[in-house]
Amino acid sequence: MEAEKEYIVIRGCGAISPLGFDEPGIAQAYRAGKPAFTTVLHQDKPTPVASLSPAADKQLQALVDAHPNYRQLDRSVLMAVYAARQAVEQAGWLATDRQDDELAVNIGSSRGATGLFEQHYESFLNQELSSASSPTTTLGNLSSWVAHAVNAGGAQISHSITCSTALMAVANGVAWLKAGMAKRFLAGGTEAPLTDFTLAQMKAVGIYSGLEKHPYPCRPYALEKQNTFVLGEGAAVVALEKVAATDLYGGEFIVEAVGIGFEKISSKTGISAEGLNFQKAMRHGLSQLPAHDTTIDLIITHTPGTHAGDKAELAAIRAVFGEAIPAITTNKWLLGHALGASGALSLQYALHALRSQSATAIPFPNSSSTKPATRLRRVMVNAAGFGGNAASVILCIQN
Repeated sequence: MEAEKEYIVIRGCGAISPLGFDEPGIAQAYRAGKPAFTTVLHQDKPTPVASLSPAADKQLQALVDAHPNYRQLDRSVLMAVYAARQAVEQAGWLATDRQDDELAVNIGSSRGATGLFEQHYESFLNQELSSASSPTTTLGNLSSWVAHAVNAGGAQISHSITCSTALMAVANGVAWLKAGMAKRFLAGGTEAPLTDFTLAQMKAVGIYSGLEKHPYPCRPYALEKQNTFVLGEGAAVVALEKVAATDLYGGEFIVEAVGIGFEKISSKTGISAEGLNFQKAMRHGLSQLPAHDTTIDLIITHTPGTHAGDKAELAAIRAVFGEAIPAITTNKWLLGHALGASGALSLQYALHALRSQSATAIPFPNSSSTKPATRLRRVMVNAAGFGGNAASVILCIQN
């Protein structure tokens, strides 16, 4: 007898970002299409950033007030915990206080506990180093604290694959669930990079936006030959579960495919003009779809506003799709680039687009020049990072 087909579904999604701290608020922000950028003084220069709103900060403070042990944690960990609790509550996995040994966690970050690390290093220079400096700055505390917060007793994985981190976490979740190594899986990314050193690093690469006075300081797909990268912060987590075809219902979100791509690098940022890593990732994902049905209705691109990177991704899309290029959009012009969390925030945007059957129009001239999406059934989300890696996750909504 042929085995019944099974699917990986998203049972819940939590997010906290410059656009908001819950699903209704973030959805309203996407509908409004108003960028969430502010300007800070960094190295004596006005610098655009996308930080959490005061209302979102209050949510994190309430989390700390309710759990005194959280006072020692980095902002990246707090945001991960906040988003993860949203996801499991939406999935209905917080019914009891008993530890769930079938629930695994994989939360990633490009930079990890950046803020705390810088604070502890400053203390080290003053010979005042705290005993908490090591355990609170290791990358592993991302998933372990999330696991504590949601009563997860399964595997706890923390990792960094630069800006592809969150989508690689989803790839891990899909693999673990298909292998039967977990029954439920939390996957996502978090990033709190708005620190002096991280901002200086991005500026040193030569990609940071100088459009602090412009209403759209981050301009992906820009026609002008300029870099408009803007750092943002945030976290998003999805609750994944393997479900039999007979248990699917209308409106559910399915992770149909996860594609991975890698190219040998020839520069510090590691991307070719043809976007070979993107090409490999997208083709790998498309190869997992049914041969008779590979239509993609919308691509949420990585495109962080770097001229070379955006151009390479668009070139890769043209190479993969030819004349049948899907509608293309991004959310970076609204909330900046949250590095390792960016892919997860794009997944959350994909869920919003599928749910609302719309994507927010980009209000400035750009070179994406594709047709608008009229019906959204399947969305591809791209991410890529330093080192030549890329990932593409394909989601669809069950009819």
